[in-house]
Amino acid sequence: MLFNSLGYLVFLPTVVLLFWLVPKFLRSSILLIASYVFYMVWKPIYGLLIFGLTAVNYVFGLAIAKNQKHKKLLLIVAVSVNLLTLAYFKYAYFTVDLLSQIGAPLGIHLPPLAWQIILPLGISFFVFEFIHYVVDVYRGGKPVRSFIDFALFASFFPTQIAGPIKRYQDFIPQLAVKDKFKLQYFDEGMWLILFGLFKKVLFADNLAVVVNSAFANPELLTGADLWLAVYAFAFQIYFDFSGYTDMARGSAMLFGYKVPLNFNLPYLAGSIAEFWHRWHISLSTWLRDYLYIPLGGSRCSRFFNWRNLFLTMALGGLWHGASMHFFAWGAYQGIALILHKELKAWMDSQSWLANIRTSAWFHVLSVVFTFHVVCIGWVFFRAETMDSALSIIGKLLAAPFAALTMVNVQEPVIFMILPFVLLLLVTGQIVSGYLASRQEIKVPLFVRAVCVSALIALLIVFTPDTSPRFIYFQF
Repeated sequence: MLFNSLGYLVFLPTVVLLFWLVPKFLRSSILLIASYVFYMVWKPIYGLLIFGLTAVNYVFGLAIAKNQKHKKLLLIVAVSVNLLTLAYFKYAYFTVDLLSQIGAPLGIHLPPLAWQIILPLGISFFVFEFIHYVVDVYRGGKPVRSFIDFALFASFFPTQIAGPIKRYQDFIPQLAVKDKFKLQYFDEGMWLILFGLFKKVLFADNLAVVVNSAFANPELLTGADLWLAVYAFAFQIYFDFSGYTDMARGSAMLFGYKVPLNFNLPYLAGSIAEFWHRWHISLSTWLRDYLYIPLGGSRCSRFFNWRNLFLTMALGGLWHGASMHFFAWGAYQGIALILHKELKAWMDSQSWLANIRTSAWFHVLSVVFTFHVVCIGWVFFRAETMDSALSIIGKLLAAPFAALTMVNVQEPVIFMILPFVLLLLVTGQIVSGYLASRQEIKVPLFVRAVCVSALIALLIVFTPDTSPRFIYFQF
């Protein structure tokens, strides 16, 4: 069930109404049932998968907390169960293909899998939440005693398919707060849902027309065409994923629950390290806490710190998909972080650079440079194959100023709305931050009505004929 579908338009108000009408002690149960209905609409059998993993991790959490003598062994088994489940569904084909390529020169040929594996929606997200849970219990956190609460933590439908990745210490306590319905929940929730829908439908889906056309036939385009396509994809994936996150946060807020902020104006970052503090925040902090730091983090020699950065980002790339171009994207990010770290260390040692680095123009140049570093990385992410990605990057770097030749009926729409992109980003971020920081909303009703009416009018006018599924649903 997609957030931008008619089914969700009926599903969400129904669940919200039931949630606030039933007695307080039934609310978690109602939400749990609704979450399983939401997930099983796509493929009912996979409801058993998420339930099975929930039961296993619930038992392991209690066992780790109770059995201090063998808690490390229990943790290893629990993490292994989660990773093996993810590996089977997500990396089985990739592993067989990779082994076949390695074995081919030696005359070893592996038969393809005799059965079809369909990737369950959201498996990467809820597996990461389970791993976070058992690791944090191992580190001394209190396990969740209520099975219903723990099952709801894992299956909560607003964040179930594409995050943000929740922390149980933040989410579970909210279930115990039995507030009455507040108008603040509706105001904040509906604004986030509408704003997210606006970003997805108006921006991401219109930009997708240019992106899909360009990446389908990159050999027919010039370097300038491809730069336009890469810029379009950079904003498409931002509006698509941040739009989903806004709608997820808004849906959760209608029940009085808050889930993590996942984006904070990432394209205004002045370095690649800052970009990863602003982009997909719940994933980058998860990788830091459960991969980078356990590998040794920065408390080691320079070489091992490089290794830790590279492995963290390369594995983060593979988390996005079982393909070499996703691995290349992650490896590229790791190398970029290593180079940034070394450059920053050198610049810190040069006192004559102090005034330059604090100037406004240096910051602007840093933002522009970082944006283009990120854009080149997006080519690996979006391209279908490594060969295609390398070919596109070659054109981008070799002939960036070649004449535009790409003509598409949707381009006038794109050029009309692109000037408003940064204005929308900044304004939306300010408004969302304001709403999140206030105990009581004091925005005049007239102002809210005008903003909502304008968003709805733009959606009606500029909505494309088709709306693709959210990009991160595939992960």
